This record gives sequence, structure tokens and C-alpha cells, in this order.
Amino acid sequence: MKAIQIIENQASLAEAEMPKLRPNDILIKIKSTAVNRADLAQKNGLYPPPPGASEILGLECSGIVKSIGENVTSRKVGDEVCALLAGGGYAEYVACPEFQAIPKPKNLNWEEASALPEVYATCWLNLFLEGGLQSNNKILFHAGASGIGTAGIQLCKAFDCESFVSAGTQEKVDFCIALGASGGTVRGDNMFEEINNWSPNGVDIILDPVGANYFEDNLKCLALEGKLIIIGLMGGIESNINLGHLMMKRQKIIGSTIRARSEEHKKIIMQDLHKKVWPLFESGNLKPIIHKILPIDDAEKAHKIMEDNLNIGKLVLSFN
Repeated sequence: MKAIQIIENQASLAEAEMPKLRPNDILIKIKSTAVNRADLAQKNGLYPPPPGASEILGLECSGIVKSIGENVTSRKVGDEVCALLAGGGYAEYVACPEFQAIPKPKNLNWEEASALPEVYATCWLNLFLEGGLQSNNKILFHAGASGIGTAGIQLCKAFDCESFVSAGTQEKVDFCIALGASGGTVRGDNMFEEINNWSPNGVDIILDPVGANYFEDNLKCLALEGKLIIIGLMGGIESNINLGHLMMKRQKIIGSTIRARSEEHKKIIMQDLHKKVWPLFESGNLKPIIHKILPIDDAEKAHKIMEDNLNIGKLVLSFN
């Protein structure tokens, strides 16, 4: 099969071995995949795949089930699915546990469907399962115009919560507000002052891919019993913490990744998405946010767009 291989730190289309099918796996003929920051980190040697996962990049896909393992009960050959992957999405075929693949929303095309699994699984895990999201909560998304940010804004609106964002440009902030955010600020020295003005009593949940650079300021604008959920470390790994402030406000700091979670945990997340979120796509209340669709052999070009922070929403790689 053809797959993207990293050759001299460049993403290039080359020959690769077909994935092996375990008894609880399905084999998917991939129609489309999407780019995530984790792909860039893995490409640069900073985020190795979990033990046993494919070395090929790619954490999500859409496609058609081509074969099934002997123990599979929930999927059949010919099913149109989108899947959350531990790796292997930048390829013609991928094998994954059956419950990490769920039916493709009927009204979405392959490219749109491939833009959903990673960001919506990440948002569901962190907002609902880790964060305990409730109606009328106030949520802050850093990197609000990212795939996760644009998914999170829509989920907050759908579940009667208020969202705010920080983003790199005014264009991105304006996009987030048009999508449903109540306020936004351009990344910079005064952004936390603006955030505090939106919600003087603090926000209930912060979803943060930055890490150290924002850590102390994040805690200052977090509400009583608020939760800071760190999902990335683009701004470093070490920071200071005022333990007295943390104790007095009964705040929680949660570090979270989805890739290395157990298959059982991912099964719960994907089943929740299929039951509670996928109908919102089919009704038109949610929509995929796609910056650009490129052919799979332009993976390096897609990576450069993301590295330069030019995208609003997802970058998609198509095999069609």
C-alpha cells in the first residue's frame, strides 16, 4: 500500500507494509484523513506512538470497512465509518479496534467526516468526562481557531454553555465569534486582562494546548472550583504554581491526552459521540470546520500551513 513516510524529516508518499488485523480489529480502506499537531510532534521525534501502534502518522480517518477480525461484532464489510486512531491514518489502509470506528454521518462527505474524530473525541473527553461540563458553564479555549477550538465552541453552544477564545489574529477571533463564541482576544500581553473583563468571577473550564507560558495566568482567571485542562505543551513544560491560591479556590489542574488511553476508554468516548453528537451533525446544528483539503501527497504542504499557524479549523488530506 501507499503511505506517508518521514524521509529526511519530510512527509513523502512511499510504499509501506499492509497493517496486520487482530481478532478485534477492522481494516479500513481510507478515503480521507486529517492533520493534527500531534502529527507534527511525532514527525519531529517529540511524540512517539504508544506501544503497538502504527509508526505511520495520522490519528483519524474516514473510509470503508474492507475486512473484519474473527471477534468483531459491531461492524461489517462495506460499512462507511470514521475512526479515531492511535496512528496509521496517512495510508491507504489502517487497522483499528472495532469500537473506535463509528458510522459516518450520512449527510457528510468523506473529507468532512475525516475532520471529526480526533477533535470531537478530544473535546468530549476533556469538556464532559474530565471537566464535567454543565449548562451555563463558561469555557475558555486557547487557540480557539484550531480544530479543537472550533469544535469546542460549537459543542458549548449546542449544550447551552458560553465560550470565549484567545487566538493568533483578529481574523481568527472574528471567525470564532461568528461561530458562537461570546468573546475573543488576540494573543498578546494584555489578553488575560480582557479575559477577566468577560468573566470577572472566572471561567469554569479552560482547555489549554499551550502549557507553561499560560499556566499562572490561567489559574488567576479560573473560577472557584474551576478546572484547568492542559492538552498540549506548545508553550513549555515548566512553570510556577501558587498552592495557596489553588487551595483557596479549590481548583483542579488536569493533564490530558487521548492517544494513549485504553481501548475501553476510547470505546466509551466514541459511543458517546455516536449517540449524543453525531445526530447534531445530521440535523445541521454542528458542522465540520475545514481550512483546506489537499491530496495525500501534499502532506508536507499541509504540515507547513499548520506550523505557520495559518489554518482556521482542520487541514484534510484526501485519497480520492
